[in-house]
Amino acid sequence: MTALATPPSTLAERALTAYKPFWAKRFGTAPFLPTSRAEMEQLGWDSCDVIIVTGDAYVDHPSFGMAVIGRVLEAQGFRVGIIAQPDWQSVDAFKALGKPNLYFGVAAGNMDSMINRYTADRKIRSDDAYTPGGVAGKRPDRATLVYTQRCKEAWNDVPVIIGGIEASLRRIAHYDYWQDKVRRSILVDSKADLLLYGNAERAIVEVTHRLARRVPIAQITDVRGTAFIRRRDDPTAQGWFELDSTEVDRPGRIDEHINPYLMPEEAAASQDTSCAREASSSSPPAEAVVAMPVSKKSGRVTLPDRAKTVIRLPSYEQVKSDAVLYAHANRVLHLETNPGNARALVQRHSSAGVDRDVWINPPPIPLTTAEMDHVFDLPYARSPHPRYADENGSHDGATKIPAWEMIRFSVNIMRGCFGGCTFCSITEHEGRIIQSRSEDSIIREIEDIRDRVKGFTGVISDLGGPTANMWRIGCKSPEIEAACRKPSCVYPGICSNLKTDHGPLVQLYRRARQLRGVKKILIGSGLRYDLAVQSPEYVKELVTHHVGGYLKIAPEHTETGPLSKMMKPGMGTYDRFKQMFDQYSAQAGKKQYLIPYFIAAHPGTTDEDMMNLALWLKRHGFKADQVQTFYPSPMATATAMYHTDLNPLKGITRDAQRSEKVDIVRGEKRRRLHKAFLRYHDPNNWPLLREALKRMGRADLIGNGKHQLIPSYQPATDGSYVSARRKNSTPTGAKTSVVTRGRVLTQHTGLPPRPGTKKKV
Repeated sequence: MTALATPPSTLAERALTAYKPFWAKRFGTAPFLPTSRAEMEQLGWDSCDVIIVTGDAYVDHPSFGMAVIGRVLEAQGFRVGIIAQPDWQSVDAFKALGKPNLYFGVAAGNMDSMINRYTADRKIRSDDAYTPGGVAGKRPDRATLVYTQRCKEAWNDVPVIIGGIEASLRRIAHYDYWQDKVRRSILVDSKADLLLYGNAERAIVEVTHRLARRVPIAQITDVRGTAFIRRRDDPTAQGWFELDSTEVDRPGRIDEHINPYLMPEEAAASQDTSCAREASSSSPPAEAVVAMPVSKKSGRVTLPDRAKTVIRLPSYEQVKSDAVLYAHANRVLHLETNPGNARALVQRHSSAGVDRDVWINPPPIPLTTAEMDHVFDLPYARSPHPRYADENGSHDGATKIPAWEMIRFSVNIMRGCFGGCTFCSITEHEGRIIQSRSEDSIIREIEDIRDRVKGFTGVISDLGGPTANMWRIGCKSPEIEAACRKPSCVYPGICSNLKTDHGPLVQLYRRARQLRGVKKILIGSGLRYDLAVQSPEYVKELVTHHVGGYLKIAPEHTETGPLSKMMKPGMGTYDRFKQMFDQYSAQAGKKQYLIPYFIAAHPGTTDEDMMNLALWLKRHGFKADQVQTFYPSPMATATAMYHTDLNPLKGITRDAQRSEKVDIVRGEKRRRLHKAFLRYHDPNNWPLLREALKRMGRADLIGNGKHQLIPSYQPATDGSYVSARRKNSTPTGAKTSVVTRGRVLTQHTGLPPRPGTKKKV
C-alpha cells in the first residue's frame, strides 16, 4: 500500500436536465443530425461542436448509439454532426464536416468491429447487419483504432474521445481472441484523449460542458465512467490511497477466499461489519473496514474511504505473461463493478521506457427513471438517414439496413442485467443495476411508432431490452444494493433480497395492447425464465397474449459443469417453465413452442457434456438448424477462463490444488465436434460423431434404434444410404415435434434472431 496526499474533491452527480444549455441551443432541433456540409448549411451552422464518427450506418433511432449520444448532446444545446462508415483509406472523409469546435467522438458501432466481421471460427462474415444492403466490409478491423488515427491526422489539436462497446470492453489489458494474445488497453493503442465506457450519457454531458468552458481535456480526470492515461510521475495523481490488488484478492498465497455467492449480510458478518450500515452512513469514517474478500487467517485490513482509494492491478506486462495474474486482474475488475461501492482501478503500461498508467474511474451512477425517459423521449426521426433511401424515398432492397428492420417496430424499456452470465458482455457494458423507463414514456413511444413509422401494421415486435422481464426489478434495499458484491442476483439461486414481482410488467403489457391501432405485442427479447416462474400470472399473460407461435429462451446447456461456468440455472427451472408454458398455451387454445438455444464449446464443457446435451435434444425432438459457438469477447469472465484455464469465480491462487482448472475447448477439430453434437441430425456430422463416440466408449449410441444418437449408415452423394440396415427410413430414425430455422446472432448483441418457420412433423 502507498499512502498519498489529500485526495481531490469528488464532483456530485448532476441530473442530465440540470445543465444550462450551450449557446447553440438557439439553432433548434435538426430533423436528422447533419452528415454533410450542405445539411449543416441548411441548419444555419458554420461548424459542429462535436462530430461523432461511427462504424454503423446512421439510423436516428434510440437503439443506435450514435443517435442517442447525438440527440442527448443536441438537447444540451450542442451542434452535433455524424460521419457514418467513412472511407478509412484516407483522411478526406474525416474532414467532411470541417473541424469540430470541441472534440471528435469515435465508436466502432453497436457491435465490436471484430465480432461484427468474424465468426466464432475466425472466418469472415458475408454480411453486416448495420450497413445498407447488409454489405460486408464497410468498416475496418479494430475500427476504434483506425478512426481515432484518422481523426488525429485530420486535426491533431482536436481531442478524441472514444466509446461504444468496442472501447468499453477493451478499457484494460485484455485477451484478444483473434490474435490469441493479451493486448494493451485500447486507450494506449489508440492514443485517444479519453475513454467513456458503458452507456455514457451522464459522462458525455459532463465532459462536453467542461470542454465548452475551455477546461483542458487532460484535466478531466474525476468523471465516473471514464478512463484516461497519465504518466506515473504526474503530480496530479497525488491525493489517492493506492492499494495493490493482490492485497484485495491474493493470487500468490493459499488464503481462504470469500464465497462470491454469499448474501451481503453473510459477507458482512464474516467481517464483523454491516453492509447496510456502511452504505447508508452519511459521513464516511476516518478508517473503514475493507468490504472486499478478507482472509480470516491474515486478519482485518483497514483502509481510508473507498472514494479515496485506487486499486492497482497487475501491469500489462505482468498479465501478458502470467495467466494467474490475468485471471486475478479479471476477477478484481468484476468485483469492482457496483457503482455503489466500486473503487477506481489503475494499470501500468510501459512503452519505449515510459511508464504510463491507465486510470479507470468507478462506473457511472445509473440513470433515474426520469433521466431514462428524457433520453428516450428525444425527437428521434426513428428511421435511417435519407441519404440511404432510394429514388422513391424507400429503404428497401440495396438500401435496407437489416439491423433497423429488426428493431423498427420494437421498444427498449430498460437497460442492464443482473444475470451475470460469464459469456455475455451486457453486465460489463451496461452494468447489473436495472435502469427502467416509466410506463407513460413506453406508451408514448408505442404511439409514436403507430403514428410515424412507415409500414407499421399494428404489431409491436418487442417490448424488452437486454432481457424481456427485468423491467422495474431490483434489490429490495438500496443500502444492500449499494454494498453488494455478488456477481449475479439469480445464481446459484435467486437472491432473497431481489424483488421478483412482475405485476408492473403485466400492467404494462395490458395497457399497451389496449392502445388504438395496436393489434399485437410480441416479446422478442430473451426471457429470464428462472425469474418468470416466480410469477405465474406473468407467464400466463405472456403465453396467452404475447407469444407469436414460438418463444425463444436460452438454457444454454443441460449439464452442471458448463452451467456452473456460465452462471446459468439448471434444467429443473427450464422444466418448470416449460410445464407452465404448455399449461397456459393449452388453456388459451394455442399450439405454441419453446425454442431453446444452446452454446457449443463453452469453457468447462467436456465431450461427454455435449453428448448428453445431444441426447437431450433428440429425446425432446429438437433439431437446431444453426448453432451458437462460444465466442471469447474481450473482458468477459468466460474469456478469462478460455485464456487462462482457470476459474476466476472460485478465487485465484498459484496452488494447483486450490485453483479450479477449467476444461477449455480449443482447436478446430474439437470445436467442430461440439458443434456437431448440437447438429446430431445432420448426416455430414455423422462420421465425426461416430469416431468420437467410439473413442469415448459410447459406441452403443451408434445405430438405428430409437434411443441411439446417430445411425450406423451414411447417405451416399446420390441420396441413397450406404450400409443401411433399414432402407427408406429417415436418417435419424426419430420423430420430431418442431423444426426451427433461425439465425442466431452473437450472444452479446441483444438482437433477436430472424423469425423462422415452424411445422408439425
